[in-house]
Amino acid sequence: MRSKINLLLILMISANLSAQNVQQVAFEKINPSLLNNHWKAQWIAHPTGSLLDYGIFHFRKNFELKEQPREFIIHISADNRYRLFVNGKAVCFGPARSDLEHWSFESIDISAFLKPGKNVLASVVWNFGDLKPWAQFSIKTAFILQGNSSFEEIVNTDTTWKVIKDQAYSPAPASSKETSGQFVVVGPCDRVDAALYPWDWETTGYDDHSWLMPRTLDKAHPRGVGTDINWELTPRRIPLMDQVHQQFATVRRTSGDQLPESFLAGKTIWTIPANKKITVLFDQANLTTGYPEVLVSKGKGSSIKLTYAESLFDSKGSKGNRNEIEGKSILGYSDYFLPDGKDERTFRPLWFRTWRYLQMEIETHDEPLQVNSFSSEFTAYPLKENATFDSDQPGLKQIWNVGWRTARLCANETYFDCPYYEQLQYVGDTRIQALISLYVSGDDRLVRNAIMNLNESQFYEGLTRSRYPSANPQIIPPFSLYWVDMVNDYWTLRDDPEFIKSFLPGIENVLGWFTKRIDRETGMLGRVEYWNFVDWAIEWAWNNESGIGGVPAGGMKDGNSSILSMQFAYAAQRAAELFRYYGQPEKADKYSEIAKQLAKAVYEKCWDESHGYLADTPAKKEFSMHAQIFAVLTNTIPENRQKEFVKRFMNDKNLIQPTMYFRFYLTQALKKTGLADHYLETLGLWNDMLQKGLTTFAENPDPARSDCHAWSASPDYDFLATVAGIRPGMPGFKTVEIEPALGKLTFIKGQMPHSSGIISFDLKRAGSDGISGEIILPEGLTGTFRWNGKAVALKGKTDIELVP
Repeated sequence: MRSKINLLLILMISANLSAQNVQQVAFEKINPSLLNNHWKAQWIAHPTGSLLDYGIFHFRKNFELKEQPREFIIHISADNRYRLFVNGKAVCFGPARSDLEHWSFESIDISAFLKPGKNVLASVVWNFGDLKPWAQFSIKTAFILQGNSSFEEIVNTDTTWKVIKDQAYSPAPASSKETSGQFVVVGPCDRVDAALYPWDWETTGYDDHSWLMPRTLDKAHPRGVGTDINWELTPRRIPLMDQVHQQFATVRRTSGDQLPESFLAGKTIWTIPANKKITVLFDQANLTTGYPEVLVSKGKGSSIKLTYAESLFDSKGSKGNRNEIEGKSILGYSDYFLPDGKDERTFRPLWFRTWRYLQMEIETHDEPLQVNSFSSEFTAYPLKENATFDSDQPGLKQIWNVGWRTARLCANETYFDCPYYEQLQYVGDTRIQALISLYVSGDDRLVRNAIMNLNESQFYEGLTRSRYPSANPQIIPPFSLYWVDMVNDYWTLRDDPEFIKSFLPGIENVLGWFTKRIDRETGMLGRVEYWNFVDWAIEWAWNNESGIGGVPAGGMKDGNSSILSMQFAYAAQRAAELFRYYGQPEKADKYSEIAKQLAKAVYEKCWDESHGYLADTPAKKEFSMHAQIFAVLTNTIPENRQKEFVKRFMNDKNLIQPTMYFRFYLTQALKKTGLADHYLETLGLWNDMLQKGLTTFAENPDPARSDCHAWSASPDYDFLATVAGIRPGMPGFKTVEIEPALGKLTFIKGQMPHSSGIISFDLKRAGSDGISGEIILPEGLTGTFRWNGKAVALKGKTDIELVP
């Protein structure tokens, strides 16, 4: 069933890439010999420069063509990263983030950029050394480019290429003070001295006679080929990123000078007199991710500093309302550009930045500086908003829009937890992000890539890493369980049996690790090593003394956590479904029994009759909503008691409260117990964020570190899966079940993508308990509509009229 959705996505990616004038090559067009044999191209590097330290390098290859070819396919990669130009035009950047055993290469057709006569391929390659992002694996600085056939092999990397080290660059890592002491691991900013930069190096007219011959390093080989392991080259699994021009919305504050009114629109040059200090605070109006580009002339001896921030801070370090700037200042990492006094000098950072507010500080000396233009190029994974949701509550549309922006900014070459601080793909975030992608966009490529990344992260004990790719290992055992759940999610939503089946051994590894840690005396999970993060509940806040946070009672050395035990049971139940589906009933029965016994043990040891709740440990001192949620999801609480149980705990403020992240699981408990009509009542935290001017959803309720955190975008999934009630009726979404939960809404209208096409709904209340409207299913999909115990068969366009 993947063929129909893939056709839709091919059309999407073609539209996206045509705007960039570069065509990403389908896997089928890659020369098979390049997937099974050593490449003829060589990994190359600067002949004398360090292969391990910070460095920015430029590579060039001049070549002649008799005519413009109809097709010219090349494959490119580098360590750490590259940006490729053809005849002066930027065409591609990469490689897509991965690990050493699955090192990505991009395959593109550059024929549209070529011409008869002299041509030049040029690439900037950088290695951030020990300052590199935590998500970045690396061996050493290197670059490779391979032609797809004997014709294109004229541009293979070898000693006919030329290289220089760019002396203009130096790293600009942020200090702890500049980032309020927060955890920032996205790599350094740039400091560029224009007087040392080789301007026009990427063009055909540039004189490179003084450049050096590169040294060759290693044979290039695809994954699984060769006797030594360096970069195991693997075709890029995802499309190229979006690149869209964007202007700044407004100037919020200036000191030292005023900007011309039409400068932001690109209609006027802004001239700063000599010997002036200017500070300008630009507001993008919404948080964004992109490459700022400032074009200047003259101004020899001047300096430009660009500081990026999600929000401003008052004197007490509080963000407050994100729209308000009075009495607030900017804190964040910064780029630096030193103009050389010549015309048409452009600064653009090597890696993208994240900001809502961008402060430009300019200091001129003896010569005025002309700022010709200042804008940016938005970048993110090319997710398309193919779903819609409307209702009679306008506030829900605002939540939808802000949630979608959050999801978009947290999706790049991998899913991100947050785009400003970490840019790491954590499993807990990624499970929710994947569901949003599948429901709102229908694009499953980044989802598949994430499932594969995490499977590839497994280490000898059996667990996945908590985040991956990441050169800095971290292990959160509950996140390995969420990876199991994530595979099950994909199984329900995509008819992709062989892909899903390939993860069964990994699932066994994860569950086997947990099984070994069941305490024989209590029957619960005993001591579980590593960081057992559950949620950023206030009571589980980060402890600087212990160096840990987000962990419930029983989650550290003492063990016997009811929450961790039930999370294991929940994953074991999901795994049992997969093993039974794939014809392995003994394993299915094994994991079903493990789940059953865990639930039984938790109830026996942790149920507290006086509170009427499950405690977080057998000591019965702490009680969290988290434990009650998983008690329902795992049937630790008998099913006939669950509905009233949920009604009681969902608003009990005496329990340790879940943040936005864990309320995703509260919603699953509401749905399981037939209480989904209460879902809209749980959106208070999201409405609070909107009232505070956030344009993306934060990691936690204030005081929040990150103003854009993927796990808080879950309403975009739940408006479709819970309010509209659209869910798979069979594995692979081969049928659909639609059971709306309107709460106090009077109507809902919208659509969502499915492998077979678009599911649309237009429903309104009829009286106090009835519903009317229509459901339209794509050809080949059937299903059932349910409302208050009544059922209607769905096929094609179906009128709904269920009135008591």
